[in-house]
Amino acid sequence: MSAILVINSGSSSLKYSLLDIEHERVLANGLIERIGQSTSPVSHTAVNAADADATTTMLDATYRSEQTIADHATAFDVMREQFATHGPSFDEHRPVAVGHRVVHGGARFYAPTLIDADVERQINELAVLAPLHNPANLAGIVAARAVFDEVPHVAVFDTAFHQTLPPAAYTYAIDAALAAEHRVRRYGFHGTSHQYVSEAAAAFLGRDNSTLRQLVFHLGNGASVTAIDGGRSVETSMGLTPLEGLVMGTRSGDIDPAALLHLSRRAGYSIDDLDSLLNTRSGLAGLAGRSDMRDILTGRAEGDEAATLAFDVYVHRLRAYAGAYIAQLGGVDVISFTAGVGENAAAVRAESMATLGFAGIEVDDARNEKRESGIRRISTDASSVTVLVVPTNEELQIARQTAELL
Repeated sequence: MSAILVINSGSSSLKYSLLDIEHERVLANGLIERIGQSTSPVSHTAVNAADADATTTMLDATYRSEQTIADHATAFDVMREQFATHGPSFDEHRPVAVGHRVVHGGARFYAPTLIDADVERQINELAVLAPLHNPANLAGIVAARAVFDEVPHVAVFDTAFHQTLPPAAYTYAIDAALAAEHRVRRYGFHGTSHQYVSEAAAAFLGRDNSTLRQLVFHLGNGASVTAIDGGRSVETSMGLTPLEGLVMGTRSGDIDPAALLHLSRRAGYSIDDLDSLLNTRSGLAGLAGRSDMRDILTGRAEGDEAATLAFDVYVHRLRAYAGAYIAQLGGVDVISFTAGVGENAAAVRAESMATLGFAGIEVDDARNEKRESGIRRISTDASSVTVLVVPTNEELQIARQTAELL
């Protein structure tokens, strides 16, 4: 059995998944949170040994604990302890490779890449474009390579899928020489998810991906939409950083740049103040004091005006991007919703599609409200555009790309 360990290292978290890549089956996964804080919750889930040869994934009980975890190196030791204590044992399922999620690959990395010292250096250099993400990704890589030093490590970049963007889509209309010198352009993010979902949607429909025009809405705490033409990303909402585009949990998305100049001049905001405002005190949290869409929906149902406005602004932006991207594609065949909000918030899906009947989009209310696992259709039989809910699986996509490279 060939096992691949997938690592998604955040600034204060370590998410991991061990997969049997031959059967594309999860053997175990887990999450370590609040690294560097006084108490770190640890969650580990292992496959039931009785179902080790099953064709479908059946997960055993989840084991939870709390520990003090100072850094990512310690987190990896804790992860190994979880495998040793709760299984499956690394002695039995020793990873043949480790795949790492890296958020920003700039224009340099357009495919899965074997990690060496030079690649680590370049990931660190690109941290200037993703200061909240790349340093954390690199910390996970360094810790993992120290533990699993005998197997290859592969970086899979969120930006790679968007390397097919045409110049008209990735170029900002600012001084060209300045933009080139400082690498200012649209890169796009969530590429691993957008690629997985678009391919899964095509397979579900029994269609050749190369013939489809698709929109994929990845709606989680971070949110983005991508227009995909024939399997290639041709337009996406996130830009130089993951800040541009849709309204998100704590991020503003699109805003007039002059508003920032105004706040600097009139309110005395520094560059760091503006960075904090846009990334951590905006979006749903800025509008309603709550970053979780579940809380927004509850507040809206209870008549909370701030929550209602936050929902309306969120949906307004979704409709605007949908309309613009349908125009860029010259029509659309499939629209997919994915990630935490996209997969679970029926009201978001319904309202964001409600005004798009002119494009042949018609959502079936009963199908949309029904909660089911797996890929499902939520459009009516008469709709000329197929609307789907497609659970994303970035870990599987990273494992696939790692295996393909090796």
